[in-house]
Amino acid sequence: MRNQLLTRRFFLVVLSVFLCASSFAQNAKKGKVRLKANYVKIMNSEVYFDLEATGQVDGGYDNMANAELVIYNLVGDEQIEIGKTITNMHGKSKFKLKDLNSIKPDSSNTYNIEVSFDGNDAFKGASKSIIFKDAAIDAKLVTIDSVYYISATLIDKSTDSLIIGQSLKVQIQRLFKNLPIGEEFNETDEDGTILVPIPEGISGVDGILAIEVILSDSDEFGTVKAIVNAPIGKHVVDESTFDERTMWSPRSKTPLFLLIFPNLLTFGIWGIIIYLILNLIKINKS
Repeated sequence: MRNQLLTRRFFLVVLSVFLCASSFAQNAKKGKVRLKANYVKIMNSEVYFDLEATGQVDGGYDNMANAELVIYNLVGDEQIEIGKTITNMHGKSKFKLKDLNSIKPDSSNTYNIEVSFDGNDAFKGASKSIIFKDAAIDAKLVTIDSVYYISATLIDKSTDSLIIGQSLKVQIQRLFKNLPIGEEFNETDEDGTILVPIPEGISGVDGILAIEVILSDSDEFGTVKAIVNAPIGKHVVDESTFDERTMWSPRSKTPLFLLIFPNLLTFGIWGIIIYLILNLIKINKS
């Protein structure tokens, strides 16, 4: 009896060691995952988290498509799930918030967000933290001595105080690459403000220039952007045919002749086939 007990215990120990070794081997084979996450706020528009996931494949890292990421709001010891998102074929995803009031800050008015990937058969789990305070950019067009300027004030919303000595980037929206204006680093003065002259002769559709003022990738405030539509550009007419029915338009704008003639041919061929089948049925009955 004693020998049987010892044999059973020995068998259980061997089985436990085997299971632990198998589990360790499976985890060792799984690739590591890297997550990137950034908080983005566009004034008077959207607030979102810009997310990206890459997985270890053959010694390097590649985009992780269809990875499920879970977003949590951390408040003290409480972990609140605020949603899930799936990465696209490039391993990226944009998780939109209804507004900043949909998440809670801690006692220091700092928002703590955690982005988590639980892992799967091929990759280990991973997480990434986003820590930021709420900032705002008050941007407007001003005229001084007949010269147009973009004026922007940076404000820490958690304390309603001005942010001094912070670099802002100013640029004009363009189709392929935005046009920077002003200095490379426009630092806010003691009033938390920058003043950047706008060069003359810059063209814009219907004379409108979309001017962006950006606080980019700040460790404390994330990315904050304000857009000012200024009617001061050189007037040009939009000659784009994107919304017309042309060969290079999107699928919803397919030229009518490409919709009509192929469908007529298709229905005509099927009509002939059905006519022949009906005649064969009549012949067979007769």
